[in-house]
Amino acid sequence: MSKILVIGQQAEGKLNSGIAKVVNAAKAIGGEIHVVVFAADGSAAAAQAAAIDGVTKVIQIDRAENDHGLAVIVEPQIVALAKTGYSHVFAAGTTFGKDLLPRVAAKLGVQQVSDIMAVHGATSFDRPIYAGNAILTVEAPAEPCVVATIRLASFQAAGDAAAAAPIEKQTLDVTLPTHTRFVKLEAQKSERPELQSANRVVSGGRALASSENFSIIYSLADKLKAGVGASRAAVDSGYVPNDMQVGQTGKIIAPELYFAIGISGAIQHLAGIKDARTIVAINKDPEAPIFEVADYGLVGDLFTLVPELESKV
Repeated sequence: MSKILVIGQQAEGKLNSGIAKVVNAAKAIGGEIHVVVFAADGSAAAAQAAAIDGVTKVIQIDRAENDHGLAVIVEPQIVALAKTGYSHVFAAGTTFGKDLLPRVAAKLGVQQVSDIMAVHGATSFDRPIYAGNAILTVEAPAEPCVVATIRLASFQAAGDAAAAAPIEKQTLDVTLPTHTRFVKLEAQKSERPELQSANRVVSGGRALASSENFSIIYSLADKLKAGVGASRAAVDSGYVPNDMQVGQTGKIIAPELYFAIGISGAIQHLAGIKDARTIVAINKDPEAPIFEVADYGLVGDLFTLVPELESKV
């Protein structure tokens, strides 16, 4: 029977919303599902993990060094845990997961499976290649274990459990590296939903022409209570910071509703939104590739149409 270890990414006592999607991917394999939380005090995040349907146990590892969630610090602890009989080690395909799991795979001597988007069995998975234009089915060796990141855009979140799973505090006898240290965190604070977990996202492209003009994107997003994204062209032009980039080299998202405003629809951008449920495009070029994938399209000047659309919301 499979015994799956899910890395419970957390920050400031809040479990990452993508963990419920990783648990759903693990449920497709079956067996025991353990979520491990690393923190200085992981009580709050552990309780949130215990409430996810399908989780059979939560492992809480409190250690002062885990306070900032550095991949180099967490990796040796996961390797030690993985060697206690786990058949799989899963993490969300976030920036943290992509930084962490290659280190784990290397130490365990296995090849990592990246961006799992479908589960066929304990060792058989689908993952995208060529910017999502082709899907590859891979068969991973079962021994010593399967190490993989989960493409969050491809899975629904597991629901709430009828009863909370047990939480077990553990102490690992692992020497942690000291060559890497946390200095500081600089992050933009926003009341808007986080881009990768938002149900609605409004994105702007190079057609906005300036960072000041992005105000109409922010205004519509606030009216819709949506996250805000951007195309690579808008990011490269300096209109918005790169953490807003949506696409193959940015963030892969799967909102219920996605607005692509002034975005032509380059293949790299489409790779990041292919799992969106409903796509609305606004562009003055009727031949723009974005209209080929949009569920609803509006041809015209975005500086006229967006304010008019907002006024009707």
